[in-house]
Amino acid sequence: MKKFPSAHTILLLISAFAALLTWVIPAGKYASLSYDSTEAVFIKTITDKVEKLPATQQTLEMLNIKIPLENFTSGAIYKPISIPDTYKPLESRPQGFYEFVQAPIKGIIETADIIFLVLIIGGLVGIVEKSGAFSSGIRWLSNTLKGREYILIISITLLTALAGSTFGFGEEGVAFLPILIPVFLAAGYDAIVAVACVFLGSQIGVMASTINPFSTILASDAAGIKWTSGLEGRIAMFVICTSIAILFILRYAKKVRKDPGKSVIADQKEFMAKLFNISPDAETSELNLRLKLILLVFLLCFVLMIIGVSILDWWFVEMTAIFFFGAILIGFIAKMKEGKFISSFMKGAGDLLGVAFIIGLARGISILMTDGLISDTILYEAGSLTAGMEKGLFINVLFGVYNLIAFFVSSTSGSAVLTTPIIAPLADTVNIGRETIVNAFQFGHGLFNLVNPTSLILAFLGVAQIGYNRFLKFVWPLIAILAIVIIVFLTISVY
Repeated sequence: MKKFPSAHTILLLISAFAALLTWVIPAGKYASLSYDSTEAVFIKTITDKVEKLPATQQTLEMLNIKIPLENFTSGAIYKPISIPDTYKPLESRPQGFYEFVQAPIKGIIETADIIFLVLIIGGLVGIVEKSGAFSSGIRWLSNTLKGREYILIISITLLTALAGSTFGFGEEGVAFLPILIPVFLAAGYDAIVAVACVFLGSQIGVMASTINPFSTILASDAAGIKWTSGLEGRIAMFVICTSIAILFILRYAKKVRKDPGKSVIADQKEFMAKLFNISPDAETSELNLRLKLILLVFLLCFVLMIIGVSILDWWFVEMTAIFFFGAILIGFIAKMKEGKFISSFMKGAGDLLGVAFIIGLARGISILMTDGLISDTILYEAGSLTAGMEKGLFINVLFGVYNLIAFFVSSTSGSAVLTTPIIAPLADTVNIGRETIVNAFQFGHGLFNLVNPTSLILAFLGVAQIGYNRFLKFVWPLIAILAIVIIVFLTISVY
């Protein structure tokens, strides 16, 4: 039996496919507009030509951009947006072997901030694991939740969904897996359950974003409407979709606990136990005051990260610094010798090195398409496809189009600023509210990102060393159910 390709191989194959597309898809680009706060002017960019324009509402109207000026000056729109009706074919720029080889390296460099966060968290986990706090904490938690492990599934999925819906919680979720997977394994579940609680929870939250600045607010601003437009429907969909996900995970988890052979990774049970140091016969230290203090500091790192990102405008440098300091502090509490500390930290970081490369490889795919000038062509053709349709058909075809766009532009914020200014005006031609465009963007982009190999899923699976094919086998019924619910919601919303 042939083994399914690894995450790294899958991404390299997709990179080769993206490079091939640059030879087939015609090159083209929209002009873009950004706001320069230092000079208080608009910067209009057409290919390599840069033009400064007055930062006024009249300038926006002249460019057919239906967005209030304050959305730019306040910083709500902080990335260059595409200017409607400015798409122009350009000379082809196919990406050959030289560019293909460079793309993963460029991707790793561009995602260095995310990669260092992952590696430092790996080092922190290595220190906590070496101290014995993990094994003792897991044993205590297993005994405490005996018979009520479902509470953990419900609470984690709900919390990550809320975090995704409110502030775009995504990449940070990778950090929680080294903690949660051993807990779920000790409770009699498999690693898929842990991945599902964090990944599906957070990404379904992003899909049904309510006040997420990187999705709802950014897309609404780019569409020229208030972000509260259509909020009631998105809240209802958040409740429905999150509830469906929780019930789906609970059903699978119950089945696996009753019969471990029904796990989609049943043949990896011993491998997982060894990977995450789970052994029912292993001796563990009593959860004494020192080990409790270590676990407290460890958990506080994540609490501070969430507070910093959601309230204090922290980003990857600040988050990484918190985990780095936490590792040093725990080393002192555990009274580790310098050599033991460094070796444990390096081993922990090394365990997540594969995940770090996955993140860089995924970004390299976007770089190939951007450098090959095909991203805007795909957007232009997508917009042309939906023009003039009956509104019920229009919104559902647009939902499908956004699923396709997500493959090429996996970033939620990136897709919002690139696509919404172009597609939002199409709502006026079919007599529907522009908030439905925002909904189609969120649900189409979000649904595909649940399985999108160019997005986050391979990084999450990389932590648990679960094959992409195993995850697809697990998740496809949920995708089908959510797709039906979304299509019904979008159809009702335009009539």
